[in-house]
Amino acid sequence: MNAHDLGRTLPLWSVIPFAGLLLSIAIIPLKAPHWWEDHKNKGLVAFLWALPVAVYFLFHLPHELVLSLKDYSSFLLLLTALFIVSGGIVLKGDLKATPEVNTLFLLVGAVLANFIGTTGASMLLIRPMLMTNSERRNTKHVPIFFIFVVSNIGGLLTPLGDPPLFMGFIKGVPFFWTLRLFPLWLVMVGGVLLMFYLYDSIQYRNEECRDLIRDRRRVVPLHMTGTINFLWVAGIIAGIFLPFPRREGMLILMCILSLLTTKRECRVDNRFTYNPILEVAILFAGIFVAMIPALLILNARGAEIGIARPWQFFWTTGFLSSFLDNTPTYLAFFSTAQGLGLNGDVLGIPGVFLKAISAGAVFMGANSYIGNGPNFMVKVIAEEYKMKMPSFFGYMIYSFALLIPLYLVVSFIFFR
Repeated sequence: MNAHDLGRTLPLWSVIPFAGLLLSIAIIPLKAPHWWEDHKNKGLVAFLWALPVAVYFLFHLPHELVLSLKDYSSFLLLLTALFIVSGGIVLKGDLKATPEVNTLFLLVGAVLANFIGTTGASMLLIRPMLMTNSERRNTKHVPIFFIFVVSNIGGLLTPLGDPPLFMGFIKGVPFFWTLRLFPLWLVMVGGVLLMFYLYDSIQYRNEECRDLIRDRRRVVPLHMTGTINFLWVAGIIAGIFLPFPRREGMLILMCILSLLTTKRECRVDNRFTYNPILEVAILFAGIFVAMIPALLILNARGAEIGIARPWQFFWTTGFLSSFLDNTPTYLAFFSTAQGLGLNGDVLGIPGVFLKAISAGAVFMGANSYIGNGPNFMVKVIAEEYKMKMPSFFGYMIYSFALLIPLYLVVSFIFFR
C-alpha cells in the first residue's frame, strides 16, 4: 500500500497522538511548569504519544517513518546551526532610548531575522534593546512589540527566517519563492512599526525629565564581538542549497567551526545555554513521528475538510499557530492544500494558497507566548531585566487588539 492509499483508509482517530502531543505542549507548561522544566519529562511525554504511531508505521509503511525522521534531522540541524552560531555573536551598548532608536532596533531585527532566524535575531538584539531602555520607566510595551516584529513577523522572507518556511523548503518549495511574500511583510512590519512608534512617542513624552537626562548621560555606543560567526552564517546560507546529506554535513561543520573559533566570554555574555535547542530536539522528535497520520490523511482527503479558499487557509493556519507550534501547523495545511487537487504551480499548490499558509503560520505565531519558540525566551529575558511582563492571557489581549486589525487588512488585500 502506498502513502496516498493509506491516507484514504486511515481512521480519523489515528491523529489522536498528534493532537494529544500538541495539546500537552500547550497545556502542561501552564498547569505544571516546574515538572515541565525537566527535559526527561518532556521526552517522556513526546515518547509516549509518538510510540504507537512509530510502531504502526514500522510494520505497515516504514518508508514514511524514515522520510519523517529525515525531515526532522534537516529541520533540527538548521535550527541548531543558527542557534549555536548566533549565540556566539554579542551586541552590547546603551543608546538613547528615543522612539526613533527603538523603532530602528525593531526594523533591523525584522531584516536580520531572515538571515539568522527569528530565534537568532531575538537573542542577539533583545538584551541591548532592554539595556537601551533601562533608564526609562514606561517601557512595558517594548518587549511585547519586539516579540511581534523580531520573534515572528520579520522572519517571513526566507526559509532561514522561521522554521515553517524551512520545512516548506525541505518539501520542495524553491528557496527564493518566499521573497514573493515581501508585500505582505511590508504591510505587517510597516503597520506594527507605525503603531509602535506612535505609542512609544506618547510614552516617551510621559517620562520624568530626570530619567531622560540619565538616559542621555549613560550612552554607551554599540559594539559587537564574536563577529567571526558571520562567516559561519554565510556558510549556513551556502549550505542550504546543497542536497541531502551534504547540506546537513555543512550545517554540522559550521557548528563545529563556531564552537572552535568563538571566545568563551562571548557565550558567557550572551548567557548561552543549550536548553532551548534541547527542548526543541526532544519535542519535535515526537512531533515529526506523531504527525505522520495527520499529514497522510490531509494529503489524501484535504478536499473533504471544507477549507478551500485562500483566506480560510490564512485564518485557520494562523489560529492554530497561535496555540500550537507553527511548524507542524504549517505542514498540516500544506498537505491539506495539496489534497485539494488544484494542480497549482508550487508542488501542486496554487501560489496564493501557499502564501496564505506561510503568512498565517509566521504572522500569527505572535499571538501567544507559545505560538513560536523565541516568544517565551524573550519574556524570560525581559523579566530578568526586572520588567513586568503580562500574563499568558494578558499578552493575548495586547496581540489580539494590535495585530488582528492588521491581519484583516492583509486578508482583505491579498486573500479575499
